[in-house]
Parts: sequence; structure tokens; C-alpha cells
Amino acid sequence: MVTKAIASYRMKSLDETLSQLSKEDCQLIAGGTDLMVQRKSPRGAPGRFDKPVVFIDHLKELKQIYRVNQDIHIGACCTYSEMMEHHLIPNILKKAMKEIAAPAIRNRGTIGGNICNASPAGDTLPLLYIFNAKIRLRSAKGERAAEIRDFIQGPRKVDRLKDELVTEIILPEVPEVQPYFVFEKVANRRADAITKISFAGSMRWDEGRIQDARLAFGAVGPTIVRAADIEQKLVGQAFPLNDKVIDGIVAEFESLLKPIDDHRSTGVYRKTVALNLLRHFLEVRA
Repeated sequence: MVTKAIASYRMKSLDETLSQLSKEDCQLIAGGTDLMVQRKSPRGAPGRFDKPVVFIDHLKELKQIYRVNQDIHIGACCTYSEMMEHHLIPNILKKAMKEIAAPAIRNRGTIGGNICNASPAGDTLPLLYIFNAKIRLRSAKGERAAEIRDFIQGPRKVDRLKDELVTEIILPEVPEVQPYFVFEKVANRRADAITKISFAGSMRWDEGRIQDARLAFGAVGPTIVRAADIEQKLVGQAFPLNDKVIDGIVAEFESLLKPIDDHRSTGVYRKTVALNLLRHFLEVRA
């Protein structure tokens, strides 16, 4: 079988890359850790691509991490390893990254790729949801920003136009002192395994009352599950939470979570574990 040749580009700058995207529909490749698996061919054969490829992992404009006031800006092509070593990245996000695959994958995989792959089992996604992350996109025509909950629309489906490129992930108003954070990932093995269920929670209290609560679940629906209306019911509650309040919150999520059966796990298992993780988080004592 003859493999059809395709064009590939590795531009010197972001502006040149955006100019190319404005001329033709291209496939973007950063780390390629998800994409090359999706496009794999029989052993020894090159990956199957049906349109020109543009490599972006080398662009310095997409590799920066910096703070503006309390907002943390993370370049879309920063690898997990680079973020784990950077002092501005919150420790809870570093904890999640340590459980992503093996060192070789962490050295190649990028946060922008994890977001644009839009898998409900994406390891960083529950935490990015509770950080209220914003996605900055840019094209030759200009730039825009989108909330992560709006940007990710379903499995491998995101709100990105053909001529756009994700340039940054912004974590808004990240405090110097972190609230109570939890991240849990359940898989067949530690780190080097796809998530069966993940949970991220943050809670802040003061003078015996809950001031803020955020809860997000991965791999229990087509996108990350987060419910602001349920979270709001925790605000103002006495801390520690009493059993009646905890039971009510768990019951509401029980009706909201819709996990599926697949080759990694069953829906019943996923829901049971997810609710147990939620209950354990809510039962925290100062």
C-alpha cells in the first residue's frame, strides 16, 4: 500500500504559524502523545494524516509561564515536566501531573494538548475546571478567550475554529495561600494508566462557615461534571459539615453523574467510587 505524502510545516514564529493556518486547514501537533495513538498505522508505517501537519511544540511564545496580578498564565505547549518544575504552578496541579503516564510522556505531553484532546478522562481537566480556567485562542484575525466549560463540548470536540490556535491557559485569581484541595485519580495502576474516575475538590472556610466550594468529576460523563448550583448550596453552611448536608449533596450528584460501561470499568463502579470520594472530601475536619 502506498502512503499518500502530506505537507508538514515547522514555522519559526507564532505569527508565521497563524498565517499558515489562515491559508489552509491543517492538523496541529504539539507533543503528539494522544494524536499519534489516534492516528497510528501498522507497525513500522507512518501515522495516517489526511491534511497538512503543523508542528507547534517548539514555539517560544507558547512555552511561557507567568503571573499577572493573581492570574497565572500557562503557555499551551508547556509540557507536564516543565510545569511540575515551575514555582508558579499550584501544588495540587503538580500532584495531578505526577500521575500522568510515565516520565517520557510527561516530557512530551502538553497542557494545551490535554485540553484540546477533550477526553472526559483527561487527568488535568477536573482541576482546571475548579480553577475556572480560561482558554486563550488566537488567529491571524485576532484573539479571544473562552471558559473551559464552554470550550470543551464533548469527547474530542472543542470550540476552536480551523484558523485558531490555543495559546494560553489562564488560571484566574489564584490565591497565594491555597484553600483545602483534593485530587484523586482511580486507575488500574498508579500513573501509567488511563483514568477510570477522577475527582477534584476545593473548599475554603472562615469563622466556622463555608465561603467557597468547588467539585468536579472526570470520566463520569461526556465532559467533566461540575455543578455550580449544587456547590452554592454549601456556601454559608456551618463547618464542619453535618451528616444531613453531606447526604443531600451526595444525593444530588448521584442523580447527576451518568458514567458508562467500557473496557476499563463499569458505570456502577464509577458512580460508586465517585460518590465515595465526594463524601470523603465533604467529611473533612479542620
